[in-house]
Order: sequence, then structure tokens, then C-alpha cells
Amino acid sequence: MLVHLGDYVDRGPDSAQVIQALLTGPAIPGIEVINLMGNHEDMMMTAMTSGKLEDATHWLRNGGAETLLSWGIPRAVPHPEWAARIPSAELAFIRTLGLTHRVGPYFFVHAGIRPGTAVSAQTKEDLLWIREPFLSSKKDHGAVVVHGHTPAREPAVRPNRIGIDTGAVMGGKLTAVMLEADHLAFFQV
Repeated sequence: MLVHLGDYVDRGPDSAQVIQALLTGPAIPGIEVINLMGNHEDMMMTAMTSGKLEDATHWLRNGGAETLLSWGIPRAVPHPEWAARIPSAELAFIRTLGLTHRVGPYFFVHAGIRPGTAVSAQTKEDLLWIREPFLSSKKDHGAVVVHGHTPAREPAVRPNRIGIDTGAVMGGKLTAVMLEADHLAFFQV
């Protein structure tokens, strides 16, 4: 199984190509792929569906302008027209991304969870945006939370969480973790 933790858009000039690659399927035939939503996909969907100029402006300031250009949409195009210019299959893929996935002792999510709150009661806001108090929490979350969202120089391995965002968007390495029984290994490019 391959789990992607989100932020496929707003992270460089090739957002459309990233979405197209994810839609194409895995490089290894037959492997199950789980694609989770990141806060940047959520910003994009909010900008495209709320009709509010402030949501569109917020997304543009956070990488949205470059993302639109990857689909050939100039910044001058009014925000109510953006969604119509993105292929419907690609927009549907983003719109229907899941927020979490659990396998065995691991709980996969983009940002993290609110400590002390049942996994089933987590809010979308926390799953996509939380940093503190999650990052410093020593609480047992009932699973090891595997997350991205908060960049660090090296992967963070704690008893209750594994953070794999090593700042690829800022010139750091792109990190993946292999989890197999009680063994983990990191791969970086």
C-alpha cells in the first residue's frame, strides 16, 4: 500500500502534472494507493466553491497562482471561472480526497490530530492544519500518527507520531517512510 499525505498543489510549477500522475495510478501495477487531502487542496477547493474573493485571494497568496498557471489559467481570469477551466476528472479527484486512513497501528493524516480527542471526533481543520499542541504531545493517540505538514530537517520519530515533511518545497529532501511490522525505513530524494 502506498499512502500520499497531501499538498499535491501549490508546491511548484507542476501541480496539474502531479494531479494527472496521481490519476494515472501507481508506477507499480496492483499496489493499492491512498491519496489524502492536504491543507493546500482544501484551500483550492474553498477558493473554487465558496464564491468569496477573500478565499480566492488567500489561496493565490499560498501558491494558488502558480497552480492555476500549471493548468494554463492566467491570474487575470476571475475566480468564479477557475473551476470550469480545470478538467472535471482532475477537479473531482481533488474534491473527493479522503482526510485519514488507518492501517494496523498507523493513522495517516496530512497535519495531525488534536491530542485527547477521539480519532473519530477530529475536525477537518485539525486534520489539515494542526501543529500545536499535536507536535509536542506525548499522549498515546491510540495509533502512531504518520503525518506531514510541518517541515523539519529530518523525519521526526516519536512513540506517538512519525513526521515525514522534510521541506521539499523549500529546497529540502522529499521523504518517504516504509512501515513494515515494527520496522521503519526512510527514503529521501
